[in-house]
Amino acid sequence: MYRLHSDWPESEILLSNRLQAFAFQPCGTLTERSAGFDEPAPGYAMLARSVAGADLLQLREQSRVLPAAAVNEALEERLEEFQERMDRPPGRSEKRDLKEEVFASLLPRALLKSERIKLFYLHDEQILGVGVASEPQAERVLDTLRLALGSLNVTPLAFETSLSSLIATLYLGKGPSEFTVGRECRMVEPDGRGATVTWSDIEITDPSIRRHVKDGLKLDRLSLGFGEVMSFVLDEQAVIRKIKLLGDEMKDEMDEEDPLARLDAQFVVMTGTLRKLVLSLKKNLGGYA
Repeated sequence: MYRLHSDWPESEILLSNRLQAFAFQPCGTLTERSAGFDEPAPGYAMLARSVAGADLLQLREQSRVLPAAAVNEALEERLEEFQERMDRPPGRSEKRDLKEEVFASLLPRALLKSERIKLFYLHDEQILGVGVASEPQAERVLDTLRLALGSLNVTPLAFETSLSSLIATLYLGKGPSEFTVGRECRMVEPDGRGATVTWSDIEITDPSIRRHVKDGLKLDRLSLGFGEVMSFVLDEQAVIRKIKLLGDEMKDEMDEEDPLARLDAQFVVMTGTLRKLVLSLKKNLGGYA
């Protein structure tokens, strides 16, 4: 998640209009990648949806899947043809040119793969969430959004007190009562150069596991429950993974509803819970940095 320090479109229509210039276009025959904003719900006419003080956006990234083995096999044939024709093996630059020719010839026949990335913006807190855990991928998404909006000044969500201290406190059985420890954690050497140990689907508060923290390992990722409403994995960079709303099985009862109404209901619950989580972290960690 990120804090926004620049202007944001005030309405769903204004935001959608800004995104329109960077709407998703499928990969062309010779295009390896394409990215752009897509409608957040099937059949919805606009590229943004605003509900209960939050905006929902969706970026679609599409790429052509071309296995390296297929390229190498076709390249071998081209190299053999070259040697037979020229009576000598190709040089380095000629190999590179032949590989580019092979790639270009196979690309139109490659399969297409799409990834849809959700984004949300909380107006009251000026918080922007990007639905990926990878920082490089998040930066690519932000770059596309920045081009669409004209400017986008954001900084990673951070607090006056480090999250690592709260994570360690919660793990050792102390800290705010609205948080409960789950069944997953990761520990690393304090200098960042040693081993990484991950425990998953196990009673991580067992003394035999807690001992590693007391012996000097640093806890940098911890699964938590929040207010008996949501479970997630939190790391010291404020990246939230594996979000699950407790009682999420209720969504099955909504399958017969209008798709847009179902999306709105799920989005309101999710963003409302995330807003409460951010405010709780802000309170317990001394405010935003």
